[in-house]
Amino acid sequence: MGGVAEAAVNVQGLTKRFGGFTAVDGIDLRVEQGEIFGFVGPNGSGKSTTIRMLIGLLTPSAGQGQVLGLNVVRQAEAIRHHIGYMSQKFSLYDELSAGENLAFYAYIYGLHGAVARQRMDEVLALVELAGIEKTLTQALSTGWKQRLALACALIHAPRLLFLDEPTGGVDPLARRHFWDLLYQLCGQGVTVFVTTHYMDEADYCHHLAFINEGKIIADGPPERLKRNWEAPDLEALFARLVEAQG
Repeated sequence: MGGVAEAAVNVQGLTKRFGGFTAVDGIDLRVEQGEIFGFVGPNGSGKSTTIRMLIGLLTPSAGQGQVLGLNVVRQAEAIRHHIGYMSQKFSLYDELSAGENLAFYAYIYGLHGAVARQRMDEVLALVELAGIEKTLTQALSTGWKQRLALACALIHAPRLLFLDEPTGGVDPLARRHFWDLLYQLCGQGVTVFVTTHYMDEADYCHHLAFINEGKIIADGPPERLKRNWEAPDLEALFARLVEAQG
């Protein structure tokens, strides 16, 4: 009889303080392998700070966590080799072509020659951007830039993707297309940890955690949370999220 599968992300009491300000306040999270996990909350709620601790860009003030079985403090460098990350701010080089951006990320992750070229072709086909390799990144639409950023995050075939508000500023049709890509990746066994403040996107996830003022106030499958949405804390958060979308 097999044991319980190791979680893709498992944290207990994770905390981050900046001086006297607590950005993330003792949160517990468990993300199962192969699921789309939505981390939902208004701007400034602690979503990005949490991701940066999980991928080793920030050291937690307290608590502990594992990503793909690796310790977020002691094994941060190893974690980065097994994950893909899209930051909230578009981080590719506008003055480079789409192909040059991809080639740069392939090099960073140790892919060279024919192996790199094959992988570049694969991810461009996956995000439906084949044929745009010579186009300057600055000439791409916002939606296409986000798909290119996703391709760069996937270049080394990571097992786990961290996406920090990947569809911010993208039109609804492009957002829907982006989520279709995430479902496709999930079907291939990739775990997706995505932050958003769009309520319609929250409904696309297999599991949700709502964060407000650094604390988790609700956690569970979307259907269960919708049945319990009358809870005062959750209702207040919904109101803030709707205001943020306006």
